[in-house]
Amino acid sequence: MSSSTTRKILVTSALPYANGSIHLGHLVEYIQTDIWVRFQKMQGHTVHYVCADDTHGTPIMLRAEKEGITPEALIEAVHKEHSQDFADFLVQFDNYHSTNSIENKELASGIYKALKAGGKIATKTIEQFFDPVKNMFLPDRFIKGECPKCHAKDQYGDSCEVCGATYNPTELINPFSAVSGAAPVRKETEHYFFKLSECSDFLREWTRSGTLQAEAANKMTEWLGEVGENKLSDWDISRDAPYFGFEIPDAPGKYFYVWLDAPIGYMASFKNLCERQGLNFDEYWAKDSKTELYHFIGKDILYFHALFWPATLEYSGYRTPTSVFAHGFLTVNGEKMSKSRGTFITARSYLDHIKNPEYLRYYYAAKLNGSMEDIDLNLEDFVARVNSDLVGKYINIASRTAGFITKQFDGKLCGVVNGDLSREDSHLDVITQELIQSADEIKRLYEMRDYAKALRKVMELTDHVNFYIADKKPWEIAKQVGQDGNLRMVCSVAINCFRLLTIYLKPVLPRLVTQIESMLNVQPLLWSDANTLLSDGHEINEYSHLITRVELKAIEAMTEANKENLQATPVPQVHSEQRHAVHQQNEVKAELPEVEYISIDDFTKVDLRIAKIVNAEYVEGAEKLLRVSLDIGEDKPRQVFAGIKSAYDPESLTGRLTVMVANLAPRKMKFGMSEGMVLAASDERGGPFILSPDSGAMAGMKVK
Repeated sequence: MSSSTTRKILVTSALPYANGSIHLGHLVEYIQTDIWVRFQKMQGHTVHYVCADDTHGTPIMLRAEKEGITPEALIEAVHKEHSQDFADFLVQFDNYHSTNSIENKELASGIYKALKAGGKIATKTIEQFFDPVKNMFLPDRFIKGECPKCHAKDQYGDSCEVCGATYNPTELINPFSAVSGAAPVRKETEHYFFKLSECSDFLREWTRSGTLQAEAANKMTEWLGEVGENKLSDWDISRDAPYFGFEIPDAPGKYFYVWLDAPIGYMASFKNLCERQGLNFDEYWAKDSKTELYHFIGKDILYFHALFWPATLEYSGYRTPTSVFAHGFLTVNGEKMSKSRGTFITARSYLDHIKNPEYLRYYYAAKLNGSMEDIDLNLEDFVARVNSDLVGKYINIASRTAGFITKQFDGKLCGVVNGDLSREDSHLDVITQELIQSADEIKRLYEMRDYAKALRKVMELTDHVNFYIADKKPWEIAKQVGQDGNLRMVCSVAINCFRLLTIYLKPVLPRLVTQIESMLNVQPLLWSDANTLLSDGHEINEYSHLITRVELKAIEAMTEANKENLQATPVPQVHSEQRHAVHQQNEVKAELPEVEYISIDDFTKVDLRIAKIVNAEYVEGAEKLLRVSLDIGEDKPRQVFAGIKSAYDPESLTGRLTVMVANLAPRKMKFGMSEGMVLAASDERGGPFILSPDSGAMAGMKVK
């Protein structure tokens, strides 16, 4: 089953920001990547899996200041925490580094100089808000004020979460600093830009060359425009002091924006590994490299990895990725992770309550299909699936048969091929051959990252083995005189099948498989071992209890322990725009004002209606808007411009039901009249997610 040629592969996962704990949403990506890496290593390929903490930026600087420590001390403590969490979830990096490293500084500076020498760097004087108290320029997310369009209070500096309008921070009415509360002043500053607008032809070709999933390539077309168009703007890659990061060469007081040096952290982590293990860095990163390079990322940072990053590499003299694999977000019980419901769960909290990380690895794998679809962690289904598949089916094979071999036959199996297999019992040929012949199909599915189909196939085979055991009833054969040979044969077939299933599950359950390898008395299993069965006389060790069932009460205790007081937790805001890199830009927020309660009379003034989406389409020239036609039971559909372009393809919306504000005053926009507002939920963890009513709701129904 092994490949005829050995591949050389470098794999990365997105760099977690060093300003918070790893949670179950993060783990979707690292578990997905680790499974793929372990699978490739089982093929005998040379694979290096590297990652690092993303350590630079204003949020890190401000949090360290708030805690009274240096940024370096903060990121060192977080690095230890992250490293331990990943290790405990069996995510096996070959190197886990930091972007605040010597290697990253040297590489970032070298790439910048190469871009500058190639004419891809420009400077431009811009006007920004400046905090006179903190003596710093303010990023958009650190400025709040009154929306210049609808006059909603307490809105961010780049968009309004009430009406969906986008604008420049300098357009805010009565702006204030989210850091100090002071009124910011306008101040000119010189910034450095990467001429991304000159890279559109290259990027249009690169994004359509098979490097991205089809859905991701389509998203790139929206941002790039069609052939002959150029929607790209130049990319601001500098920030002014004070800023925690790397100073730009020959530009005192100017620092690389975090998204410039963060992906270079992939290269830096690998370079650090090369220096420690004597590997050839250029073999993997030079322009003419023949090795493979894969990035696993969340769809929220696709823009950076499919536009900025390949353009940066191409025009600084390095190779570009072989592929970028984007995945969706995690929901829990069908909803975004919630602190109030106790479903915003950290990696450490899961381990404290559920203990076994492989249960989550298996559940995520059973949901992942290699696409950008979101996956849902349904906690009741989690309990049922783990207990059914792993305990009730897979481990059940060994627990029902291994004891007979060790107690009655000195642990020695009989051969089930080469003539030892009873010809009158042809079913034995079928069951073993079926498992062996399935290896290529399962291998193909792992390669495609369609773990869900791979595990469905494995569990189908597991069912067949259990049917075989139930049909042969070894526990009854053991009671019959003169049936030792038959008993030994049945149990030997079952153990051989168990070993084959173990090979197929090894990328997902590495720790459990290590225990099983010891019980089976075999060397670490490789994919090529699926070609063979254990030989006549092979001696296995005594079976001991391998895993326990998950109890629902452990899940309940975990969610209860993670609940926070509802009044102390910001309620997700209704808005209509997704921000890229939310894991970085939303880490530090201004203190929210106390809740201002409304009366029932106030609420009834808002006419909320069930709306059927009759049509949805892109708006030419609009970066964030879709034009949506909504049927709310009137003579003709309403036209609404909704800022959900970043999260939804128009085709996927047609025919869906949602909720809209029907009595919002019509507003004339640049692209036409907007006759209402679609409701969507979001907060720092993602979004927007449009609201959908339960089944039975019909267009025009009043929400009350």
